[in-house]
Amino acid sequence: MSSPEPLEERAPEGPKTPPAKDSMTPRIGVFVCHCGSNIAGTVDVSKVREAAEKVPGVVVAKENKYTCSDLGQEEIIKAVKENDVNRVVVAACSPRMHEPTFRSCIQEAGLNPYMLQMVNVREQCSWVHSKEKDRATEKAVDLVRMGIAKAEKLVPLEAREVPVEQSSLVIGGGVAGIQAALDLAQMGFKVFVVESEPSIGGRMAQLDKTFPTGDCAICILAPKMVELARHPNITLLSYSEVEDVSGFIGNYSVKVRRKARYVVEDKCVGCGVCADACPVKVDNKFDMGFGKRKAIYVPFPQAVPLKYTIDKDNCIHFKTGKCKACLKACANEAIDHEMEDEMVELKVGTIICATGFDIYVPMKRGVYKYWEYQNVITGLELERLLNASGPTGGHLIRPSDGESPKRVAFIQCVGSRNKKIGNDYCSRVCCMYSMKNAQIIKEHEPDTEIAVYYNDIRAFGKGFEELYHRVREEYGIEFIRGRPAKLSEDSETNSITIRAEETLLNKITEREFDLIVLSTGLQPSEGSKRIGKILSLSLSPDGFFQEAHPKLRPVDTAVDGIYLAGCAQGPKDIPDSVAQAKAAAASAASIMAGKKVKIEPLTASINEELCIGCGLCVEMCPYGAPEIVETDNGTKAKVVEALCHGCGTCVAACPQKAITANQFTDEQIASEIVSALGGMEGTNGKARKPAKKAEEA
Repeated sequence: MSSPEPLEERAPEGPKTPPAKDSMTPRIGVFVCHCGSNIAGTVDVSKVREAAEKVPGVVVAKENKYTCSDLGQEEIIKAVKENDVNRVVVAACSPRMHEPTFRSCIQEAGLNPYMLQMVNVREQCSWVHSKEKDRATEKAVDLVRMGIAKAEKLVPLEAREVPVEQSSLVIGGGVAGIQAALDLAQMGFKVFVVESEPSIGGRMAQLDKTFPTGDCAICILAPKMVELARHPNITLLSYSEVEDVSGFIGNYSVKVRRKARYVVEDKCVGCGVCADACPVKVDNKFDMGFGKRKAIYVPFPQAVPLKYTIDKDNCIHFKTGKCKACLKACANEAIDHEMEDEMVELKVGTIICATGFDIYVPMKRGVYKYWEYQNVITGLELERLLNASGPTGGHLIRPSDGESPKRVAFIQCVGSRNKKIGNDYCSRVCCMYSMKNAQIIKEHEPDTEIAVYYNDIRAFGKGFEELYHRVREEYGIEFIRGRPAKLSEDSETNSITIRAEETLLNKITEREFDLIVLSTGLQPSEGSKRIGKILSLSLSPDGFFQEAHPKLRPVDTAVDGIYLAGCAQGPKDIPDSVAQAKAAAASAASIMAGKKVKIEPLTASINEELCIGCGLCVEMCPYGAPEIVETDNGTKAKVVEALCHGCGTCVAACPQKAITANQFTDEQIASEIVSALGGMEGTNGKARKPAKKAEEA
């Protein structure tokens, strides 16, 4: 994200946090957690506490079975007050999990919340050294001593508050984006929905029915689409792209490009006369290339908004300047061949990223012959052939000759659970949509023979296992455990023979089919990659957006104020996408409802006297926090505090050592190193006589 104007010019300073008591002379309290047996099962907690008691500057040291519990926190508050503690060290689990908990705890005791040092003796000690108890205890002692050394150097920090815009941006108009937008709008917030396609609806609009209930997909989705378009709190920007996002939580500036439709939306009534007049027919992308559409079109009959769009790449007028059939046919004068893209600027407080997924496209020349054989199709192509509003009116045909197939095979895990192509993950929906489509085929053509070649059946959701048993027992669909090794086609009949090993029978089989359906998996959309760069979002190893915490913050991102919904975060079915969308909306609403948001003070700061304005920090920062500005002392770098996450990348990169990270200063880190190598003497951080291992080093 590009940097906004400096925070100081945009928001008043928030209320100051009370300073730490007697902050000049460290009086440290150490609290060591058993964490049940998570820590105490490996580490001798009593020895760690006893070692901490002997460190100069420590006025109280206690151990507790569960320090994060109410009882454990009450003990910290009591010890702080009774012993006039002004710095607290908690030796427990990951600070990522419980640091906010203990900050609130010591603040309640009257301390500055940033006078806390967390020491991770669970993930970094007991869990990784479970078979080396003595050495784990020794390491825990060292880690606590290092934490005490750093705690001596802590200084009070002050959180700041900034106002929050009472509006939200939802990127993506699939089912997840629609649900998130509706939830926010119903709470009273203004919502802008940006969708890159001419209509909202996303992939769900292309489906025939949904599993496991068999409900019509568009029948469920269309009312939601119409509700979104008509809601007074929602502004729909279809056929638009997010071009740039700057700012920070509560104060995002967004630039949206509204692509030219060459049709004036306010004048178009969706009558379709223009499409009837258009002489050009091209492959219909919505129907996966099986059907045709005109050069002026709506993607599907239930499109929202029901406004026509001219496909500039295929329009004769844009190629030769000669055809104006649509212009002449339109009685409302809605056609405008001179229309240009329009830039719209928005101010929002939060952003929900619901950019969806793309279907995996089999390799150009792969083992399943998708590109070579006409009668090898993907699962989504089958959906369009089975759809009553699709190119064949819901009649399943073979692409090679238009005949109804009598023998159909599904091949599972195409593009999923495959290390060779980098998609190690399970796409979660492929088993179930294959069963659903197999059932639909059987309902239309009961005599059709259907076989499913699978590795493992994964029916994890509510009603999924029941569907699996139903299609096997009631519809007679055959499940063959074994991955097909080779497909070969009969040049005369266009039938395809599958050679596979049936692992349950421990034999090689060859069977002939009329139609092969590849159950292709889900992968990150191209739009997601572009939006990820604009929003500075991290990716997980599977290429989908990385959540802040897989268990506790599944819809948050590392960028405050930006949330994930649906398949942008990873493969999931419709119910899970809707549930995550509602969670993202609730998270965004919780920020906007407060009207102000606190900004963490654990940020980088720049010493102008040392800074030479080289700009390396600007290039390296993943959050766009530093910027180059002109000052009275020349060109210097400046950090926008609200964008900074305190990751330290700029600190490490700066050649002049002009940048310091709050609570991770050179002095603080050096004190930990000194303690690790030789311990401490007094409260000044000087090394005592080095231990034997340090002398040897």
